[in-house]
Amino acid sequence: MAAIACAGIALASLSALQLARWLPPWAATLLATLAVGACTAIATWRALAPMHALFRALAGTVASYRDGDYSFGIAWDGGGDLGHLVATHNALGAALRGQRLALVQRELLLDTMVQNTPVAMVLVDPSGRVVLGNLAARRMLGDGKRMEGRTFDGVLAGADPAVQDAFVRGGDGMFTVGHEDDEDIYHLSRRSFRLNGRSHELILLRQLTAELRRQEVQTWKKVIRVISHELNNSLAPIASLAHSGGELLRRGQLERLPTALATIEERARHLESFIRDYARFAKLPSPRVEPVEWQRFAAQLRTQVEFAFDLQPVDGIGRFDAAQVEQALINLLKNAHESGTPHDQVKLAVRKLPDSWRIDVLDRGSGMNTAVLANALLPFYSTKRNGTGLGLALAREIAEAHGGRIALLNRDGGGLCVSMVLPA
Repeated sequence: MAAIACAGIALASLSALQLARWLPPWAATLLATLAVGACTAIATWRALAPMHALFRALAGTVASYRDGDYSFGIAWDGGGDLGHLVATHNALGAALRGQRLALVQRELLLDTMVQNTPVAMVLVDPSGRVVLGNLAARRMLGDGKRMEGRTFDGVLAGADPAVQDAFVRGGDGMFTVGHEDDEDIYHLSRRSFRLNGRSHELILLRQLTAELRRQEVQTWKKVIRVISHELNNSLAPIASLAHSGGELLRRGQLERLPTALATIEERARHLESFIRDYARFAKLPSPRVEPVEWQRFAAQLRTQVEFAFDLQPVDGIGRFDAAQVEQALINLLKNAHESGTPHDQVKLAVRKLPDSWRIDVLDRGSGMNTAVLANALLPFYSTKRNGTGLGLALAREIAEAHGGRIALLNRDGGGLCVSMVLPA
Protein backbone atom coordinates (compact mmCIF):
# COMPACT_ATOMS: atom_id res chain seq x y z
CA MET A 1 0.00 0.00 0.00
CA ALA A 2 2.84 2.33 0.84
CA ALA A 3 4.47 1.54 -2.54
CA ILE A 4 1.25 2.31 -4.41
CA ALA A 5 0.88 5.55 -2.52
CA CYS A 6 4.48 6.53 -3.35
CA ALA A 7 3.96 5.59 -7.02
CA GLY A 8 0.95 7.84 -7.10
CA ILE A 9 2.95 10.64 -5.55
CA ALA A 10 5.74 9.98 -8.09
CA LEU A 11 3.30 10.31 -10.98
CA ALA A 12 1.97 13.46 -9.45
CA SER A 13 5.57 14.65 -9.14
CA LEU A 14 6.21 13.99 -12.84
CA SER A 15 3.17 16.03 -13.67
CA ALA A 16 4.48 18.69 -11.35
CA LEU A 17 7.86 18.56 -13.11
CA GLN A 18 6.13 19.03 -16.38
CA LEU A 19 4.47 21.97 -14.84
CA ALA A 20 7.77 23.16 -13.48
CA ARG A 21 8.72 24.23 -16.95
CA TRP A 22 6.35 27.07 -16.50
CA LEU A 23 7.43 27.80 -12.88
CA PRO A 24 10.50 29.61 -11.56
CA PRO A 25 13.42 27.29 -10.64
CA TRP A 26 13.01 27.76 -6.88
CA ALA A 27 9.32 26.83 -7.03
CA ALA A 28 10.02 23.70 -9.00
CA THR A 29 12.66 22.58 -6.43
CA LEU A 30 10.28 23.16 -3.55
CA LEU A 31 7.56 21.19 -5.26
CA ALA A 32 9.86 18.22 -5.84
CA THR A 33 11.08 18.25 -2.24
CA LEU A 34 7.52 18.24 -0.87
CA ALA A 35 6.62 15.29 -3.08
CA VAL A 36 9.57 13.19 -1.86
CA GLY A 37 8.88 14.11 1.83
CA ALA A 38 5.23 13.12 1.55
CA CYS A 39 6.18 9.77 0.09
CA THR A 40 8.68 9.12 2.89
CA ALA A 41 6.16 10.07 5.64
CA ILE A 42 3.48 7.79 4.26
CA ALA A 43 5.90 4.89 3.99
CA THR A 44 7.09 5.41 7.58
CA TRP A 45 3.51 5.59 8.94
CA ARG A 46 2.59 2.42 7.10
CA ALA A 47 5.62 0.61 8.52
CA LEU A 48 4.91 1.61 12.15
CA ALA A 49 1.13 0.96 12.09
CA PRO A 50 1.38 -2.72 13.35
CA MET A 51 3.47 -1.62 16.34
CA HIS A 52 0.94 1.09 17.17
CA ALA A 53 -1.83 -1.54 17.12
CA LEU A 54 0.26 -3.80 19.38
CA PHE A 55 0.82 -1.03 21.91
CA ARG A 56 -2.90 -0.25 21.96
CA ALA A 57 -3.67 -3.95 22.52
CA LEU A 58 -1.15 -4.08 25.39
CA ALA A 59 -2.71 -1.01 27.01
CA GLY A 60 -6.19 -2.53 26.64
CA THR A 61 -5.26 -5.85 28.26
CA VAL A 62 -3.49 -4.08 31.14
CA ALA A 63 -6.71 -2.10 31.73
CA SER A 64 -8.68 -5.38 31.70
CA TYR A 65 -6.28 -6.92 34.24
CA ARG A 66 -6.77 -3.91 36.47
CA ASP A 67 -10.55 -4.51 36.32
CA GLY A 68 -10.12 -8.19 37.21
CA ASP A 69 -10.70 -9.60 33.70
CA TYR A 70 -7.85 -11.94 32.75
CA SER A 71 -9.47 -13.59 29.73
CA PHE A 72 -7.59 -11.56 27.06
CA GLY A 73 -4.41 -12.53 25.18
CA ILE A 74 -2.42 -10.97 22.33
CA ALA A 75 -1.43 -12.59 19.00
CA TRP A 76 1.86 -11.38 17.43
CA ASP A 77 3.68 -13.01 14.53
CA GLY A 78 6.86 -11.00 14.82
CA GLY A 79 9.96 -11.90 16.80
CA GLY A 80 12.65 -9.88 18.49
CA ASP A 81 12.12 -7.80 21.57
CA LEU A 82 8.46 -7.15 20.76
CA GLY A 83 7.82 -10.87 20.39
CA HIS A 84 9.44 -11.48 23.79
CA LEU A 85 7.31 -8.69 25.33
CA VAL A 86 4.10 -10.23 23.92
CA ALA A 87 5.04 -13.72 25.14
CA THR A 88 5.80 -12.41 28.65
CA HIS A 89 2.52 -10.48 28.72
CA ASN A 90 0.53 -13.57 27.70
CA ALA A 91 2.32 -15.64 30.37
CA LEU A 92 1.35 -13.04 32.99
CA GLY A 93 -2.28 -13.26 31.88
CA ALA A 94 -2.20 -17.06 32.11
CA ALA A 95 -0.72 -16.88 35.64
CA LEU A 96 -3.38 -14.39 36.75
CA ARG A 97 -6.14 -16.57 35.28
CA GLY A 98 -4.78 -19.58 37.18
CA GLN A 99 -4.63 -17.63 40.44
CA ARG A 100 -8.17 -16.32 39.94
CA LEU A 101 -9.47 -19.85 39.29
CA ALA A 102 -7.72 -21.20 42.41
CA LEU A 103 -9.11 -18.31 44.45
CA VAL A 104 -12.64 -18.95 43.17
CA GLN A 105 -12.32 -22.64 44.05
CA ARG A 106 -11.10 -21.82 47.57
CA GLU A 107 -13.92 -19.30 48.05
CA LEU A 108 -16.43 -21.91 46.86
CA LEU A 109 -15.02 -24.49 49.28
CA LEU A 110 -15.03 -22.00 52.17
CA ASP A 111 -18.61 -20.91 51.40
CA THR A 112 -19.72 -24.55 51.25
CA MET A 113 -18.13 -25.23 54.64
CA VAL A 114 -19.57 -22.07 56.23
CA GLN A 115 -23.06 -22.68 54.87
CA ASN A 116 -23.22 -26.33 55.91
CA THR A 117 -21.61 -26.18 59.36
CA PRO A 118 -24.07 -26.90 62.20
CA VAL A 119 -22.75 -23.81 64.04
CA ALA A 120 -24.92 -20.74 63.41
CA MET A 121 -22.64 -17.97 62.08
CA VAL A 122 -23.59 -14.31 61.64
CA LEU A 123 -21.25 -11.53 60.47
CA VAL A 124 -22.39 -8.00 61.38
CA ASP A 125 -20.89 -4.81 59.94
CA PRO A 126 -20.23 -1.54 61.88
CA SER A 127 -23.71 -0.22 61.05
CA GLY A 128 -25.34 -3.25 62.67
CA ARG A 129 -26.42 -4.91 59.43
CA VAL A 130 -25.95 -8.58 58.63
CA VAL A 131 -23.24 -9.20 56.04
CA LEU A 132 -23.42 -13.00 56.20
CA GLY A 133 -25.76 -15.49 57.82
CA ASN A 134 -25.26 -19.19 57.11
CA LEU A 135 -28.00 -21.82 56.80
CA ALA A 136 -27.90 -22.73 60.51
CA ALA A 137 -28.28 -19.06 61.44
CA ARG A 138 -31.23 -18.68 59.06
CA ARG A 139 -32.98 -21.66 60.65
CA MET A 140 -32.34 -20.46 64.20
CA LEU A 141 -32.80 -16.70 63.85
CA GLY A 142 -34.34 -15.90 60.48
CA ASP A 143 -37.23 -18.37 60.02
CA GLY A 144 -35.26 -19.92 57.17
CA LYS A 145 -35.07 -16.63 55.24
CA ARG A 146 -31.99 -14.76 54.05
CA MET A 147 -30.64 -12.34 56.64
CA GLU A 148 -28.14 -10.34 54.57
CA GLY A 149 -28.91 -6.62 54.49
CA ARG A 150 -31.23 -6.71 57.51
CA THR A 151 -30.32 -5.12 60.83
CA PHE A 152 -29.20 -7.67 63.38
CA ASP A 153 -31.46 -6.09 66.02
CA GLY A 154 -34.39 -6.66 63.65
CA VAL A 155 -33.38 -10.28 63.16
CA LEU A 156 -32.97 -10.77 66.92
CA ALA A 157 -36.43 -9.30 67.61
CA GLY A 158 -38.03 -12.39 66.08
CA ALA A 159 -35.84 -14.89 67.94
CA ASP A 160 -36.68 -16.93 71.04
CA PRO A 161 -36.70 -14.84 74.27
CA ALA A 162 -33.88 -16.96 75.69
CA VAL A 163 -31.70 -16.01 72.71
CA GLN A 164 -32.58 -12.34 73.17
CA ASP A 165 -31.68 -12.52 76.88
CA ALA A 166 -28.30 -14.07 76.06
CA PHE A 167 -27.43 -11.14 73.78
CA VAL A 168 -28.74 -8.56 76.26
CA ARG A 169 -26.42 -9.92 78.95
CA GLY A 170 -23.43 -9.71 76.60
CA GLY A 171 -20.24 -11.75 76.57
CA ASP A 172 -19.80 -15.47 75.94
CA GLY A 173 -21.92 -18.04 77.72
CA MET A 174 -24.49 -20.82 77.70
CA PHE A 175 -28.27 -20.62 77.60
CA THR A 176 -31.23 -22.96 77.19
CA VAL A 177 -34.03 -22.70 74.63
CA GLY A 178 -37.25 -24.57 75.40
CA HIS A 179 -38.43 -26.27 78.57
CA GLU A 180 -38.16 -29.63 80.32
CA ASP A 181 -37.87 -32.53 77.84
CA ASP A 182 -37.97 -30.30 74.78
CA GLU A 183 -34.94 -28.09 75.33
CA ASP A 184 -31.76 -27.25 73.47
CA ILE A 185 -28.60 -25.89 75.06
CA TYR A 186 -26.44 -23.39 73.15
CA HIS A 187 -23.08 -21.73 73.60
CA LEU A 188 -22.84 -18.10 72.46
CA SER A 189 -19.52 -16.65 71.32
CA ARG A 190 -18.96 -13.08 70.05
CA ARG A 191 -15.71 -11.81 68.53
CA SER A 192 -14.78 -8.45 66.98
CA PHE A 193 -12.20 -8.03 64.21
CA ARG A 194 -11.31 -5.62 61.41
CA LEU A 195 -12.31 -6.39 57.83
CA ASN A 196 -11.27 -4.00 55.04
CA GLY A 197 -10.28 -1.48 57.67
CA ARG A 198 -13.69 -1.56 59.41
CA SER A 199 -14.70 -3.23 62.67
CA HIS A 200 -17.02 -6.24 62.27
CA GLU A 201 -18.51 -8.70 64.78
CA LEU A 202 -18.65 -12.47 64.28
CA ILE A 203 -21.40 -14.24 66.24
CA LEU A 204 -21.31 -18.01 66.73
CA LEU A 205 -24.15 -20.07 68.24
CA ARG A 206 -23.18 -23.70 68.83
CA GLN A 207 -25.74 -26.28 69.88
CA LEU A 208 -24.42 -28.41 72.74
CA THR A 209 -27.49 -30.53 73.49
CA ALA A 210 -26.25 -33.83 72.06
CA GLU A 211 -22.77 -33.34 73.45
CA LEU A 212 -24.13 -32.57 76.92
CA ARG A 213 -26.42 -35.59 76.79
CA ARG A 214 -23.36 -37.76 76.20
CA GLN A 215 -21.60 -35.98 79.04
CA GLU A 216 -24.59 -36.58 81.31
CA VAL A 217 -24.42 -40.32 80.67
CA GLN A 218 -20.74 -40.31 81.58
CA THR A 219 -21.50 -38.18 84.64
CA TRP A 220 -24.17 -40.55 85.91
CA LYS A 221 -21.75 -43.46 85.53
CA LYS A 222 -19.26 -41.50 87.59
CA VAL A 223 -21.95 -40.79 90.20
CA ILE A 224 -22.73 -44.49 90.52
CA ARG A 225 -19.03 -45.20 91.07
CA VAL A 226 -18.78 -42.40 93.67
CA ILE A 227 -21.86 -43.58 95.57
CA SER A 228 -20.70 -47.20 95.48
CA HIS A 229 -17.29 -46.17 96.76
CA GLU A 230 -18.76 -44.05 99.57
CA LEU A 231 -21.23 -46.76 100.61
CA ASN A 232 -18.48 -49.35 100.73
CA ASN A 233 -16.22 -47.01 102.75
CA SER A 234 -18.95 -46.58 105.35
CA LEU A 235 -20.73 -49.94 105.37
CA ALA A 236 -17.60 -52.06 105.53
CA PRO A 237 -16.30 -50.52 108.80
CA ILE A 238 -19.84 -50.43 110.25
CA ALA A 239 -20.25 -54.16 109.60
CA SER A 240 -16.79 -54.88 110.98
CA LEU A 241 -17.33 -52.78 114.12
CA ALA A 242 -20.79 -54.27 114.68
CA HIS A 243 -19.24 -57.75 114.58
CA SER A 244 -16.44 -56.61 116.93
CA GLY A 245 -18.99 -55.05 119.28
CA GLY A 246 -20.88 -58.33 119.44
CA GLU A 247 -17.68 -60.20 120.28
CA LEU A 248 -16.78 -57.64 122.99
CA LEU A 249 -20.25 -57.99 124.48
CA ARG A 250 -20.00 -61.81 124.44
CA ARG A 251 -16.63 -61.69 126.20
CA GLY A 252 -17.80 -59.12 128.71
CA GLN A 253 -15.18 -56.55 127.60
CA LEU A 254 -17.62 -53.68 127.93
CA GLU A 255 -14.97 -50.94 128.38
CA ARG A 256 -14.14 -50.98 124.62
CA LEU A 257 -17.77 -51.15 123.50
CA PRO A 258 -18.53 -47.34 123.65
CA THR A 259 -15.61 -46.62 121.26
CA ALA A 260 -16.90 -49.12 118.72
CA LEU A 261 -20.47 -47.78 118.99
CA ALA A 262 -19.27 -44.16 118.65
CA THR A 263 -17.38 -45.05 115.48
CA ILE A 264 -20.44 -46.81 114.08
CA GLU A 265 -22.56 -43.72 114.84
CA GLU A 266 -20.01 -41.37 113.20
CA ARG A 267 -19.86 -43.42 110.00
CA ALA A 268 -23.65 -43.79 109.91
CA ARG A 269 -24.17 -40.02 110.26
CA HIS A 270 -21.60 -39.33 107.57
CA LEU A 271 -23.38 -41.73 105.24
CA GLU A 272 -26.74 -40.15 106.13
CA SER A 273 -25.40 -36.69 105.27
CA PHE A 274 -23.90 -37.92 102.03
CA ILE A 275 -27.13 -39.58 100.89
CA ARG A 276 -29.21 -36.56 101.99
CA ASP A 277 -27.15 -34.20 99.80
CA TYR A 278 -27.68 -36.36 96.76
CA ALA A 279 -31.34 -36.98 97.57
CA ARG A 280 -31.98 -33.25 97.88
CA PHE A 281 -30.99 -32.85 94.25
CA ALA A 282 -32.73 -36.01 93.00
CA LYS A 283 -36.01 -35.38 94.85
CA LEU A 284 -36.51 -31.65 94.54
CA PRO A 285 -40.14 -30.97 95.56
CA SER A 286 -42.46 -28.91 93.39
CA PRO A 287 -42.03 -25.20 94.22
CA ARG A 288 -44.64 -23.53 96.42
CA VAL A 289 -45.02 -20.22 94.58
CA GLU A 290 -46.12 -17.19 96.59
CA PRO A 291 -45.56 -13.40 96.53
CA VAL A 292 -42.16 -12.39 97.93
CA GLU A 293 -40.85 -8.87 98.55
CA TRP A 294 -37.40 -8.71 97.02
CA GLN A 295 -36.08 -6.25 99.62
CA ARG A 296 -37.11 -8.48 102.52
CA PHE A 297 -35.86 -11.58 100.71
CA ALA A 298 -32.44 -9.97 100.11
CA ALA A 299 -32.20 -8.88 103.76
CA GLN A 300 -32.80 -12.47 104.89
CA LEU A 301 -30.25 -13.72 102.36
CA ARG A 302 -27.65 -11.22 103.65
CA THR A 303 -27.71 -12.86 107.06
CA GLN A 304 -26.07 -15.91 105.47
CA VAL A 305 -23.73 -14.49 102.82
CA GLU A 306 -22.34 -11.05 101.90
CA PHE A 307 -23.16 -9.28 98.62
CA ALA A 308 -24.00 -5.90 97.10
CA PHE A 309 -27.64 -5.63 96.08
CA ASP A 310 -29.20 -3.79 93.15
CA LEU A 311 -32.97 -3.98 92.65
CA GLN A 312 -35.05 -2.38 89.91
CA PRO A 313 -37.75 -1.41 90.75
CA VAL A 314 -36.91 -0.99 94.42
CA ASP A 315 -40.39 -2.09 95.58
CA GLY A 316 -40.51 -5.13 93.34
CA ILE A 317 -42.46 -8.25 94.35
CA GLY A 318 -41.67 -11.63 92.79
CA ARG A 319 -43.58 -14.91 92.80
CA PHE A 320 -41.48 -17.95 93.66
CA ASP A 321 -40.65 -20.52 96.33
CA ALA A 322 -38.54 -18.43 98.69
CA ALA A 323 -36.81 -21.42 100.34
CA GLN A 324 -35.76 -23.00 97.04
CA VAL A 325 -34.58 -19.77 95.42
CA GLU A 326 -32.74 -18.86 98.61
CA GLN A 327 -30.89 -22.19 98.52
CA ALA A 328 -30.00 -21.68 94.86
CA LEU A 329 -28.71 -18.14 95.44
CA ILE A 330 -26.71 -19.13 98.52
CA ASN A 331 -24.85 -21.67 96.38
CA LEU A 332 -24.27 -19.15 93.59
CA LEU A 333 -23.13 -16.36 95.92
CA LYS A 334 -20.75 -18.68 97.76
CA ASN A 335 -19.29 -19.72 94.42
CA ALA A 336 -18.79 -16.03 93.61
CA HIS A 337 -16.89 -15.50 96.87
CA GLU A 338 -14.79 -18.62 96.23
CA SER A 339 -13.75 -17.21 92.84
CA GLY A 340 -11.40 -14.82 94.67
CA THR A 341 -13.61 -11.77 94.13
CA PRO A 342 -13.40 -9.10 96.88
CA HIS A 343 -16.51 -9.23 99.04
CA ASP A 344 -17.68 -5.77 97.99
CA GLN A 345 -17.61 -6.81 94.29
CA VAL A 346 -19.88 -9.85 94.67
CA LYS A 347 -23.20 -8.50 93.47
CA LEU A 348 -26.81 -9.65 93.23
CA ALA A 349 -28.73 -7.69 90.57
CA VAL A 350 -32.49 -8.17 90.15
CA ARG A 351 -34.29 -6.60 87.18
CA LYS A 352 -37.96 -6.63 86.19
CA LEU A 353 -38.54 -7.70 82.59
CA PRO A 354 -41.93 -7.44 80.82
CA ASP A 355 -43.07 -10.90 81.94
CA SER A 356 -40.28 -12.17 84.19
CA TRP A 357 -37.54 -11.35 86.71
CA ARG A 358 -33.85 -11.60 85.81
CA ILE A 359 -31.55 -12.42 88.74
CA ASP A 360 -27.82 -11.99 88.05
CA VAL A 361 -25.06 -13.14 90.41
CA LEU A 362 -21.92 -11.25 89.37
CA ASP A 363 -18.29 -11.70 90.33
CA ARG A 364 -14.88 -10.52 89.15
CA GLY A 365 -13.04 -13.82 89.25
CA SER A 366 -11.29 -15.56 86.36
CA GLY A 367 -14.52 -16.64 84.65
CA MET A 368 -14.81 -20.03 82.93
CA ASN A 369 -13.12 -21.45 79.86
CA THR A 370 -15.17 -23.08 77.09
CA ALA A 371 -14.79 -26.62 78.47
CA VAL A 372 -15.96 -25.65 81.96
CA LEU A 373 -18.85 -23.58 80.58
CA ALA A 374 -19.99 -26.60 78.58
CA ASN A 375 -20.08 -28.84 81.67
CA ALA A 376 -20.72 -26.53 84.62
CA LEU A 377 -24.48 -27.13 84.73
CA LEU A 378 -24.14 -30.92 84.70
CA PRO A 379 -24.94 -32.67 88.00
CA PHE A 380 -21.84 -33.67 89.99
CA TYR A 381 -19.42 -31.83 87.69
CA SER A 382 -16.94 -29.79 89.72
CA THR A 383 -13.49 -28.25 89.25
CA LYS A 384 -12.97 -28.07 93.03
CA ARG A 385 -11.03 -30.78 94.85
CA ASN A 386 -13.78 -31.34 97.43
CA GLY A 387 -16.74 -30.01 95.44
CA THR A 388 -19.94 -32.05 95.07
CA GLY A 389 -20.85 -30.54 91.72
CA LEU A 390 -24.42 -29.95 92.88
CA GLY A 391 -24.54 -26.16 93.39
CA LEU A 392 -25.05 -25.01 89.79
CA ALA A 393 -27.02 -28.12 88.84
CA LEU A 394 -29.39 -27.55 91.78
CA ALA A 395 -29.81 -23.88 90.80
CA ARG A 396 -30.68 -25.00 87.28
CA GLU A 397 -33.23 -27.53 88.57
CA ILE A 398 -34.84 -24.89 90.78
CA ALA A 399 -35.03 -22.35 87.95
CA GLU A 400 -36.56 -24.86 85.53
CA ALA A 401 -38.99 -26.14 88.18
CA HIS A 402 -40.31 -22.55 88.36
CA GLY A 403 -40.68 -22.45 84.57
CA GLY A 404 -37.53 -20.36 84.20
CA ARG A 405 -34.00 -20.93 82.99
CA ILE A 406 -30.38 -20.30 83.89
CA ALA A 407 -27.36 -19.19 81.86
CA LEU A 408 -23.62 -18.76 82.45
CA LEU A 409 -21.72 -15.97 80.73
CA ASN A 410 -18.21 -14.60 81.01
CA ARG A 411 -18.28 -10.85 81.74
CA ASP A 412 -16.47 -8.19 79.76
CA GLY A 413 -13.44 -7.19 81.80
CA GLY A 414 -13.29 -10.55 83.62
CA GLY A 415 -15.57 -12.47 85.91
CA LEU A 416 -18.73 -14.54 85.60
CA CYS A 417 -22.44 -13.79 85.41
CA VAL A 418 -24.83 -16.54 86.48
CA SER A 419 -28.23 -15.41 85.33
CA MET A 420 -31.57 -16.88 86.43
CA VAL A 421 -34.82 -15.88 84.77
CA LEU A 422 -38.03 -16.61 86.72
CA PRO A 423 -41.60 -15.92 85.60
CA ALA A 424 -43.10 -12.75 87.09
